[in-house]
Amino acid sequence: MENSDHILIVDDDRGIRELLATYLEKHGVRVSLAANGRQMRTVLEQTGAPDLIVLDLMLPGEDGLELCRELRSGKYRAVPVLMLTARNEEADRILGLEMGADDYLPKPFAVRELLARIKSVLRRTRMLPPGMEVTESSPVLCFGDWRLDTTARHLLDAEGTMVALSGAEYRLLRVFLDHPQRVLTRDQLLNLTQGRQADAFDRSIDLLVSRLRQRLRDEAREARYIKTLRSEGYVFSAAVTPGGSGQ
Repeated sequence: MENSDHILIVDDDRGIRELLATYLEKHGVRVSLAANGRQMRTVLEQTGAPDLIVLDLMLPGEDGLELCRELRSGKYRAVPVLMLTARNEEADRILGLEMGADDYLPKPFAVRELLARIKSVLRRTRMLPPGMEVTESSPVLCFGDWRLDTTARHLLDAEGTMVALSGAEYRLLRVFLDHPQRVLTRDQLLNLTQGRQADAFDRSIDLLVSRLRQRLRDEAREARYIKTLRSEGYVFSAAVTPGGSGQ
């Protein structure tokens, strides 16, 4: 990790905050701490956007889901969020991913695993997914009625109105735009966007596809862009062109 990496830890357990801060700082990470949403906002105002936020789900008052939703709807929407869940239950993971978390880690966890997850999320957000071959060098990719500015990470509709994307949504859209008319399995999409393999009950990609469809106003039953192939995966069916207007 780069010495300049700045991680904001939001957890109401003082022991956990101090333990994580000590461990991460030993590995060259700059750490800020917050016990709740109010303190999180104060840190953000004072330091600006961190490189990543470690956010506990079970916070008193405003919980992690509310805070993640707030982050994703404001100027910090591009900051990756790693959600800590108190229970290893699918419902917790699904809710966190639906709110825009980039990854999750159930408690209790080993601090080494947290550091590895942080590295993985940062790596994914700073470069194209591993193994991806970019087909166009243009900073603007067009498809249908949409344009994606890959420099500013802005998705624009036909009227030029910007539609906000979370980091995970942007990475998934990039994968589709760089691999149009190609069937991509859930395992491939999970590996390309999150750098990990799916387990038997992992629904994170399906949830992420559903969220991206909502952004693109793409009805699943009559999909114009992202089509579902039963037992195979997904395919981005629209033509993708650099600059200009989509076809």
